[in-house]
Amino acid sequence: MESRAGFGFCHVLLILICMVLSTFLPVPLLTEAAYGYNGITSADDAYGGLRGYHSAMVVVDGNDLFRVVGVESYPAARRARKIAEHIIEIAKKPDFDPDRIEVREINGIVTIFADNLAVMSVFTEDAELAGDFTPEALANTLFRTQISNAVYNYRYERQASTLKHTLLKALTRTVLLVLVLAVLFWSFRKGDQLLEDRLKGRIERLESKSKRILQARQIWLVFRFIIGFSRAALVLLILYLFLNFVLGLFPWTRQLANTLLYFVIDPLKILWRAFIDYLPKLFFLIIIFLIFRYALGLARAIFDRVDQGLFRIAGFEAEWAWPTYRIVRIVVIILGLIIAYPYIPGSGSEAFKGISLLIGVLFSLGSSSIISNIIAGYMMTYRRAFREGDRVRFGEHEGTVTDVNLLGTHIRSLKNEEIIIPNATIINGEVVNYTKLAAKEGVILHTTVGIGYEVPWRQVEAMLLMAAVRTSGLQRKSEPFVRQKELGDFGVVYELNAYCRKVENMMAIYSELHGNIQDVFNEYGVAIMTPHYVADTDDAKVVPKDKWYLSPARRPAD
Repeated sequence: MESRAGFGFCHVLLILICMVLSTFLPVPLLTEAAYGYNGITSADDAYGGLRGYHSAMVVVDGNDLFRVVGVESYPAARRARKIAEHIIEIAKKPDFDPDRIEVREINGIVTIFADNLAVMSVFTEDAELAGDFTPEALANTLFRTQISNAVYNYRYERQASTLKHTLLKALTRTVLLVLVLAVLFWSFRKGDQLLEDRLKGRIERLESKSKRILQARQIWLVFRFIIGFSRAALVLLILYLFLNFVLGLFPWTRQLANTLLYFVIDPLKILWRAFIDYLPKLFFLIIIFLIFRYALGLARAIFDRVDQGLFRIAGFEAEWAWPTYRIVRIVVIILGLIIAYPYIPGSGSEAFKGISLLIGVLFSLGSSSIISNIIAGYMMTYRRAFREGDRVRFGEHEGTVTDVNLLGTHIRSLKNEEIIIPNATIINGEVVNYTKLAAKEGVILHTTVGIGYEVPWRQVEAMLLMAAVRTSGLQRKSEPFVRQKELGDFGVVYELNAYCRKVENMMAIYSELHGNIQDVFNEYGVAIMTPHYVADTDDAKVVPKDKWYLSPARRPAD
């Protein structure tokens, strides 16, 4: 009873294992493992003596028995699987003695029988595949022995005592695996703490010594990635060895153990062969890369000399050097990609073409505004409308240009705000540049006042010029002047114009100029009529000098 209970427990455990494996592994793979078929190989590749045929290995419970040949009408894979089924069929008969397996010749065909069951026939092609044998000799010496041994092994490995011993081995290895992994992960944690205590400080000191050229955080991340990858590889290797051993213990999963390694090796072999085949194209891409990189380096050196004024091109401004270099670089890169495209891995595949088409459609749909801004940026560069540091006005925005790139222009407003204006907006609007002529001739600051007809216009002009002289920041070499802009209904509109070179102080100069105008007109008792009004009041519309500094105003001496 104890033996039967142990045998039943083993069967239940094996069923559970097979259920788990069937969950994670493809059904065709489990079927091939059960019947012992490991795929088709070319007889020419394996032996080199039999052309026009393919061979397959007959495998029972993961053990290779012998190789048989197939033809187009009866493929080797199908024949090998059928022979394995016959061997398993006779092994399941407890009353059959493997010593009763015999070889008979019927109608000139050598056949191996187990009682009345024809296990397989041996053909001349099988003998040629194995070497210098006749079909009868091959059947008696190799095939009959291998079939008999396969029957013995099939029965032995399914005995209750054998399964108990096998299960004990599996449990022992499982416990050992758990202990090894526990110790391993414990050592990983300790190692992390030790490495952080000893290496992190050194890496930070290395960063300070390199003048922060080397970033400690980046070095540490690379180091941790290498350590993590090595640990993962070690854990996977241990798990593979464990699975290979445990699956190899049981006849139902031994073939999976034999093919487990090929799950990893086969993709690596494919990648390696693909890499070897790709080497000529890779060398071509390297040569193309070096040629175009040298061309870009040469172009950069030329435009750098143009930018520094060491090399001059007639009609070509130095400030155009780097924008033009960017255009040349894009053209060179596109040309290089066009030449290298046929040699890029997978460029001829339909998936690559589909992805390229999708990217092109998305780029064309979503990049219209980007391209318009880039074109506008280059147009502004070659128009020389402004440069970084200029005081400009774009529509309602006024300020100092801080950055000009391909997509937009950054300005710092008079209120110390950063405003980003798309280049396409600038190119379609007006641009006022205060700086461009200010250094040579000076920009003209101007302001208007409205004065009644009762005040002599010559007195008004003299007072406005006096206010301009009192204002600091205005240019002294170029004299200010006054224009009478309009003869209005109730007064004359006068415009004061004065030259200024320091455009960055325009706001402060305007404020001081307006204050001086009020002071001068108050000194001479002349009322400023801006904005317009209809009738005069009894009180004079001026501020006496003794009231200029009423509280909370403070005198300059204070």
